Amino acid sequence: MGRLTEPLRRQLATRTGRQDQINGILFALPWLLGLSILILYPIGASIYYSFTEYSVLRPPRWVGLANYIKMFTADDVFWLALYNTVYFAVFSVPLGIIVGVGIALMLNMKIKGLPVYRTIYFLPVLVPEVALSILWLWVLNSQFGILNAILWEVFGIVGPGWLADEHWSKPSVILMALWGVGQAVVIYLAGLQDVPKELYDAAAIDGANAVKRIRHVTIPMITPVIFFNLIMGLIGAFQYFTIPYVLTGGDGKPAQSLMFYSMYLYRRAFVMLEMGYASALAWLLFIIVLVCTLLVFRSSNRWVYYAGR
Repeated sequence: MGRLTEPLRRQLATRTGRQDQINGILFALPWLLGLSILILYPIGASIYYSFTEYSVLRPPRWVGLANYIKMFTADDVFWLALYNTVYFAVFSVPLGIIVGVGIALMLNMKIKGLPVYRTIYFLPVLVPEVALSILWLWVLNSQFGILNAILWEVFGIVGPGWLADEHWSKPSVILMALWGVGQAVVIYLAGLQDVPKELYDAAAIDGANAVKRIRHVTIPMITPVIFFNLIMGLIGAFQYFTIPYVLTGGDGKPAQSLMFYSMYLYRRAFVMLEMGYASALAWLLFIIVLVCTLLVFRSSNRWVYYAGR
């Protein structure tokens, strides 16, 4: 009987394991279908369309690398949009980190009414980007905007055209981006709470003043948080769309100085109905963001400090 019992146990265990696998697949099937239909298929289709001439109204026609060749050799707006986006990323991301860390350090002090101040700095994040864009259109209006009025009344300075001047339009958008730094501030605050107090005490005993404690204790200990916000800020900067689109109506004026890459991609896809060319633009954007992210990850070993290593 013992010889028959052991094979029977194995058979029952095998059947139970198979039934568990079937049940697991059935439970995961809605998610697998959603992943395949809503994510994997669009990714594969966009890769295919990037090598075709496709206008939605007609079947796609295979053109090989023609879209990519046209992008680099015959499309001046592409280079302008890429320049505007890189300009925005180069200035807005580092400034966002500096301003965010500075505000977080101030909000980490033990003062009365601290929760109120933290709430005030986070409030701009809750404002919808469309409403925020319209608000800034009034603030930065060159004729009756409040900012130019303050510059004239207080300092006697005639303010620039801001959004109406191609030389000031991108700095204006960078200023708007800094207005919404409150979300990153919350993350920096969480990182500051994890800095061991013993390190500050040891630095104070060694004679380090407040500036040196920030430089040699605080900043190194929150570098993982800075690293995270750097990656997220970089990805967000290359996908910047809503605010410049609302400010310019989608045409990037003045002189296409606010024609960002994602806006140009949108125009090619949904205004000009060049889905094949837009797919090529999208995949190039993916490659650019991927390369930049990998470079940041590669450099992280030199400046990101993880406790316990």
